[in-house]
Amino acid sequence: NHLPDTFTPEFHDNRAVLQMPHNTLGKTGLKVSKLSFGASSLGNVFRSTNESESIEVVREALRQGINYIDVAPWYGHGLAEKVLGKALDGIPRTAYYIATKVGRYQPEVDKMFDFSAERTLRSVDESLQRMGLDFVDIIQVHDMEFAPSLDIIINETLPALQKVQQSGKARFIGITGYPLGNFRTVLERSTVKIDTVLTYCRACIHDNGLQEYIPFFQERGIGIINASPIAMGLLSNQGPPDWHPATKDIKEACARSASFCRENDCDISKLAMAYTLGFPGIHTTLFSTASLGNLRKNLACANTQLSHKEEDVLKDVIKRYIDPLPVHHWEGVEVDEYKRQLQGVPDEHTFKLG
Repeated sequence: NHLPDTFTPEFHDNRAVLQMPHNTLGKTGLKVSKLSFGASSLGNVFRSTNESESIEVVREALRQGINYIDVAPWYGHGLAEKVLGKALDGIPRTAYYIATKVGRYQPEVDKMFDFSAERTLRSVDESLQRMGLDFVDIIQVHDMEFAPSLDIIINETLPALQKVQQSGKARFIGITGYPLGNFRTVLERSTVKIDTVLTYCRACIHDNGLQEYIPFFQERGIGIINASPIAMGLLSNQGPPDWHPATKDIKEACARSASFCRENDCDISKLAMAYTLGFPGIHTTLFSTASLGNLRKNLACANTQLSHKEEDVLKDVIKRYIDPLPVHHWEGVEVDEYKRQLQGVPDEHTFKLG
């Protein structure tokens, strides 16, 4: 395992970088750490955070061998990018790869999404300014399922990102979202070359739906970025936040799984992380935290193998609680809710659009 191009002797912990597994992200040539850092938590997305600890978390993550960071203007509505900018200040630009997004912006439902070319171009400049950068490595369309139609993504957003790429403000172009079928549609129809896909909660204990799409992505040389190994809290002892869009069935199955793990002296989050990191075909998996303790726990997972007992408990959990689920995902739930809110129709199941 030789050192990646991002290795910077005066900055990195040499041993940690050598221990971190790396993969080449599709055809981009970027050799990315198997575990990567999602900066959503820096925007107070999950809990209120302490800025100086957030900055230390980013720096420590990079020093310890993580070389890929993912952020978006949506996270804290600009706050995550600003905090990230402070954290990256003084770190050599060659020491990391960074990706941000366009398309999702403000908390008000009528200002949340804008996939127009004009807003897209402006957003990239705003992001670069907030982070104090001249360019990002990857610019991505954020949650494209919320566009009025995928035609807008194909005819307007992606061509705008191609202009961004031609101007040198981004090296590669990516698309992100939760429903898996949209990736196939957009990759097949786009005239703009797409380099990466990012999805979340689809390579987890409760839902391995990403598996059937991996050959399609591999044929096209697409970099595969995966996020949220603990499925936004579903696969944790705390359980998911109130706004979590999973169905009642999925939430119950995951809660039962967590308690079964506890009864067997196992931590479901550790099993979830190992399951996702062992998932074939994924180039990097993002996790998000603003706490140094959590960062260290996640870093330790990159190199630890499950014990035989933990492997047995994991198999048991899947067989007992997950396999019987009729549906393993919540595709459509959030988009329907968004459309309802947009039309001003109150709904008794209103949850925050994460």
